[in-house]
Amino acid sequence: MEKDTMTPYDTDDRRPRLPLAVRAPLQARAWREFLYLVLNLPVGIVFFVYAVVMLSLGVGLLITFLGVPVLAAALAGCRALGALERTRARALLDLDVADPEPLRSREGRTGLLAWVGALFRSGSSWRHLLYGFLHFPWAVFSFAVSVTVMFNAWALFTYPLWQWIFPAHFGQDGLQVYGDEHGNGWYLDTPLEQLLAVALGAVLVMASPWIIRGLACVDRVMVSGLLGPSKLASRVWELESDRGVVVDTAAADLRRIERDLHDGAQARLVSLAMDLGLAKEKLREDPEAAARMVGEAHGEVKLALQELRDLARGIHPAILTDRGLGPALSSVASRCTVPVAVTVDLPVRPAPAIEGIAYFTVSELLQNISKHAGARTANVDVWRADDRLLIQVRDDGHGGATLTASDSAFGAGGSGLAGLAERLGSVDGLFVLDSPEGGPTTITAELPWRNR
Repeated sequence: MEKDTMTPYDTDDRRPRLPLAVRAPLQARAWREFLYLVLNLPVGIVFFVYAVVMLSLGVGLLITFLGVPVLAAALAGCRALGALERTRARALLDLDVADPEPLRSREGRTGLLAWVGALFRSGSSWRHLLYGFLHFPWAVFSFAVSVTVMFNAWALFTYPLWQWIFPAHFGQDGLQVYGDEHGNGWYLDTPLEQLLAVALGAVLVMASPWIIRGLACVDRVMVSGLLGPSKLASRVWELESDRGVVVDTAAADLRRIERDLHDGAQARLVSLAMDLGLAKEKLREDPEAAARMVGEAHGEVKLALQELRDLARGIHPAILTDRGLGPALSSVASRCTVPVAVTVDLPVRPAPAIEGIAYFTVSELLQNISKHAGARTANVDVWRADDRLLIQVRDDGHGGATLTASDSAFGAGGSGLAGLAERLGSVDGLFVLDSPEGGPTTITAELPWRNR
């Protein structure tokens, strides 16, 4: 009979057998947070002294030309110390705080004066300075409490292991709880008293991780609130980035249209004009040859018209404007190389801009399915959920799609999905890809709902 071995984890569901109160004091998280609180004191002293000295010196020198650069150095140094604090929080508290918004000079100016002006205008710089002042008293308090709690908890819990040092080196029977200068008092020297000390130490040991965690939560709030980017600045930065994506996308579309016109319909119309000119010259000399040339030109006109229709459909299809998203997506699906089931459940039509983005998103995804997915069937579902327009495209192909710019959308050689995700992000949309190797591939896109 095989003997069962006791382990702290159940081999069936991998859930810990020991209660959290027993495991918490031994977890790495508790000791990382304790180390963070211990380091609070030296880091807080350096930050506070630097902030006070540099601010006082800069304000005192404002009557001279040296005050401004000293204040600028104070703010720059506080930003550097803030970067150190974010790194420390990331390593010990598992708190990933983004860097504050970069310094940006007005009207693209460069040079030392522009950099100094950007420092003074940046709210993040002043928040770093404020952190240096506010964090110091908290650093002293958190250091004192955390060290006291941890030292006394583990000292009492392990008291029987080291109580022998009192009679051996201090001439007393045990740890003194209280007493006077004449040596009268209460000493933890009997087995019962030692047991009570261990019990009290055990309670403090189990409580210490939660005390440490509570103190660390205050540091988390201070670091994320004062050393990270503000919500307004982050939103402005995001909108500026999205605006750049929109501008680049529009420029790329214009280049594509110009290239299609130049290489397609324009070249065909130039050839048509030359053929008609030759037919005009041959009209009297050789009417039959002229008639053949006019007939060929008629065929070229039809091809040019078809190319122009395709180009217009690529800019904004008429069926989308006239009949809405459902018929337009059905038209796109009919041109896909695999059978596509389209379901559009929208009570009303969204704004034209959102409708157009949804149309071109599905159109590009279906083109990728045709070219690269190796699928037999595909499904397109469009519906509204609260204030979001949701699009889901599924196929039973070989999968392996990635969002990396260098990889294809559906295997090697396809058009990348990263640009499509960026386009959706520029209008506060989302793009979620689920494509395991072997398939199936499910792509979900969300767009903000805007009424017409």
